Amino acid sequence: MATAPAPFPDDWQRALVVAAHPDDIEYGPAAAVAVWTAAGKEVHYLLATRGEAGIAGLSPAEAGPLREEEERRSAAVVGVSEVEFLDHSDGVLVADLQLRRDLAGALRRHRPDLVVVMHGGDTWTPPEVTPGALNSADHRALTRSLLDAVADAGNEWIFPDLTEVPWSGVQYVAVHAVGYPPPHVVDVSAGVETAVASLVEHRRYLEALSDDPVEEQARRQVDMATLTEDGGRQVGFRLYWG
Repeated sequence: MATAPAPFPDDWQRALVVAAHPDDIEYGPAAAVAVWTAAGKEVHYLLATRGEAGIAGLSPAEAGPLREEEERRSAAVVGVSEVEFLDHSDGVLVADLQLRRDLAGALRRHRPDLVVVMHGGDTWTPPEVTPGALNSADHRALTRSLLDAVADAGNEWIFPDLTEVPWSGVQYVAVHAVGYPPPHVVDVSAGVETAVASLVEHRRYLEALSDDPVEEQARRQVDMATLTEDGGRQVGFRLYWG
């Protein structure tokens, strides 16, 4: 028998949500972010790329600035005012020392208690369920590198060329969970509509994906990202100690 999910811990104040591309957060845990900021939590976003390779028919030089602006507007909807881009190349992220270094530096700058990252498994189905649609190579590389960078950020002898002061204050690392039941959940019933509005801000990107109205696409995606339980809505995470 599956164990019932546990409530997500609340003994933290500052979070850094890390993703590979603009729209990743909105397709995932944005409803949780909306709930957290409404409760007075401080949340920052960190994007590894600008998503410049994400719109068919639109050159990276055009798509990058457009998608960055969409992400900043989207973040503002859920109460996030600080969005940092590391400017790695979209589509070809590599889990190497350079990415780890850049992530460690960002963790030292933002000094989060909680780090949130997107699902980085090989497929979009839970590991115990096969087969499944393949996950993005960028997502896999970013999640693996981020988990390593949490430790790197606190070690003064790793990446000694970084100028930021080491940060060992990460209490939790939360990986957005796929499948049900997840180990930990956030009740996001009050954040669903805000999350839909946040994803709608990625209008140009969504228009390129489908002829369906943007608002319908956004609601469909948020519905898939928020589990329904006893009439409420939840976002699931796998939680690790920092």
